[in-house]
Amino acid sequence: MAPLVCIVTLNWRGADDTLACVESLRLLTYSNYRILMVDNGSGDDSVVRIAEACPDIDLMETGANLGFAGGCNVGIRRALALGADYVWLLNSDTRADPGALTAMVELAEADAGVGAVGSLICDRANPDRVLAWGGGRVDLRFGWSTHALARVADAELDYLTGASMLLRTRALDEVGLLDERYFLYWEETDLCYRLREQGWRLAVAPGSRVLHRAPESSQRRLRQKDRHFNQSAVRFLFRYAKHPWPAVLVGGSLRFCKRLLRGEFGRARAVVRGLFCGLRQRHS
Repeated sequence: MAPLVCIVTLNWRGADDTLACVESLRLLTYSNYRILMVDNGSGDDSVVRIAEACPDIDLMETGANLGFAGGCNVGIRRALALGADYVWLLNSDTRADPGALTAMVELAEADAGVGAVGSLICDRANPDRVLAWGGGRVDLRFGWSTHALARVADAELDYLTGASMLLRTRALDEVGLLDERYFLYWEETDLCYRLREQGWRLAVAPGSRVLHRAPESSQRRLRQKDRHFNQSAVRFLFRYAKHPWPAVLVGGSLRFCKRLLRGEFGRARAVVRGLFCGLRQRHS
């Protein structure tokens, strides 16, 4: 029998996107999968709508917004209890190509040393536009991370994006789940670093394409993104950088100046708020 894959998808006030994502999963060529939907404290009609439209999936409620890591871990723990061989973390605003999961599982099954497999992430509005070749690189000296936008060797990737990441449960048993101290951003990078520290390798399945909605353009959402990104960056850099203070200061300053030069003063303030919050919480 094919390995059991539990697909963990997190919903937060996005029932329309989530239901469309589930519909794309029904077209998968891979057969042995189970969808675990986690509603992350939406507080709207999401649960009712998803339960009515998808009575055949496992729907769990957290009761509060636990952040990306906390919400995903609810689903991952359920997957482990079900005896899954793999967990596929998949954002609810994605659309998976029919062969996406098959390509990832085939790669993982062919190489027992691979702990996590990523997908080619493309723009939903413009499928020819690559958003990430699976993941990207981190510069620990300057506190900077960048997605790979073209094909690179697997060994050159420091992380895989959590928008689509297949995790081997045996690897999770060794390194643990997502670190819930990251509310949003950098949590998948932290997990990838822990996998690599334990000798597991990262890989990208070229035949696995997932379409992802481009980031929100509203200023409010962008300010929230900047605050959470920089707050989590501080935690990550203090954990992994040899010289965390210069990395935090340089990386934060570069992101702050980038916002100022674009005239995005609200986003620049959000960067500063995120850095200060991260510094206050870095030892928690």
